[in-house]
Amino acid sequence: MLRTPAGDARLRILEWLKDPVAHFPRQRYADLVTDGVCADAVAAKLGVPRAVARTHLTLLTNLGMLRAKRVRRRVHYRRDEVRIAEVARIFEKGW
Repeated sequence: MLRTPAGDARLRILEWLKDPVAHFPRQRYADLVTDGVCADAVAAKLGVPRAVARTHLTLLTNLGMLRAKRVRRRVHYRRDEVRIAEVARIFEKGW
């Protein structure tokens, strides 16, 4: 999942979401840290259409690496640090 050309974009998304305040503009109705970042902001940062960003975000959510939360009409995404730590341990063990 992370070793494909698209995996580079997913790794960048995960890295940006470590510190969303430093990487994304303030949002009107949602807090970047507690609620997460909307797909539009991720798409703008990646320089891709919203549908492409949403595909990356949905995949990362389905893998459990991101948590999705609806705020008004938009879905916001933030990292699931517990799951990311579990995945890191698996890679460290060489599975």
